[in-house]
Amino acid sequence: MQIQINTDSNIEGRERLTREVEAVVLSALGRRFSDQITRLEIHFSDVNSHASGGDDKRCLMEARLAGRQPVAVSHQAATAQQATAAAAEKLKRFLDRTLGRLSSQQRPPRAAERSSESSD
Repeated sequence: MQIQINTDSNIEGRERLTREVEAVVLSALGRRFSDQITRLEIHFSDVNSHASGGDDKRCLMEARLAGRQPVAVSHQAATAQQATAAAAEKLKRFLDRTLGRLSSQQRPPRAAERSSESSD
């Protein structure tokens, strides 16, 4: 999984933020979804750059899935780190639901299901 991080001019500490974001993302998504996600683009912005305070740091995560359309989630929080953690959890839940549904549709029927189908 390739991780690409983009920030607007109002987000500070790019190198430190990059290390922290990669750690959070790999912890939340790495083991389970690393085969399905080819690239993860993360965009940070300060939605209220002219004023301080509030939940004005936005993290948008766009996951490029192998053989599927990209999916995106976002979250706004007081800090970029908080926005990252919440967006990573949203993406994890979304992928759990979406990819879980797809894999259950592709599984062959269990032995008990096959035997009941053959007796019909």
